[in-house]
Amino acid sequence: MYGYNRAKAIAYAHQWAYKRNPAYGDFSEMGGDCTNFVSQCLHAGGAAMNYTPTFGWYYNSLNSRAPAWTGVEPFYRFLTTNQKKGPYGWAAGIDQIQPGDVMQISFDGGKVWGHTALIVSMAGSADPDTILVATHSYDSDNQPISHWNGAKLRFIHIEGAR
Repeated sequence: MYGYNRAKAIAYAHQWAYKRNPAYGDFSEMGGDCTNFVSQCLHAGGAAMNYTPTFGWYYNSLNSRAPAWTGVEPFYRFLTTNQKKGPYGWAAGIDQIQPGDVMQISFDGGKVWGHTALIVSMAGSADPDTILVATHSYDSDNQPISHWNGAKLRFIHIEGAR
C-alpha cells in the first residue's frame, strides 16, 4: 500500500513551479505542461504509477506515457475512477478541498476543461482569495484561484494512493 504525502507534493510544486524537472518532458509547446506538472507533484507525494495500457497513469518518456499523465480530461477520469494502483480521489466542492488537492479550470463554462493546478495553501475558509495554487503553462506559485475569476473551476480531493 502506498500513501499520499501532501507535504512532499506541495514541496515539489514549490521547487519546480518556475522551472522544469529534466527527468520529465516539457509539454509547453504541445498543448501545455500543467497536467504533466501536477502529475509529477502527485508522484513526488508518493503516488505510484499505474502502468495499465491506455487508461493508466504513468510517464517513462515523451513517447511512453499514459494520456492521463498529461491530459486534463484523462487525468480527471483516472483520478476519479481509479480502483487500482496510483492516486485516487473524488470530485469535491470548494469547501471539501485541502492543500495537496487538485483544481481544474474551464475557460468556456465547463464544455472543455483546459488547465490543471495543485492547491498548495489555504488560509482559513474556502475563499478564492486565500486558496493558492502552483501550476505550469501559466507558471506560477502561490497564485490565488481568484486569478481565474469568471472561469469555471472544479476540484479533485486526493483521497490517497495505492
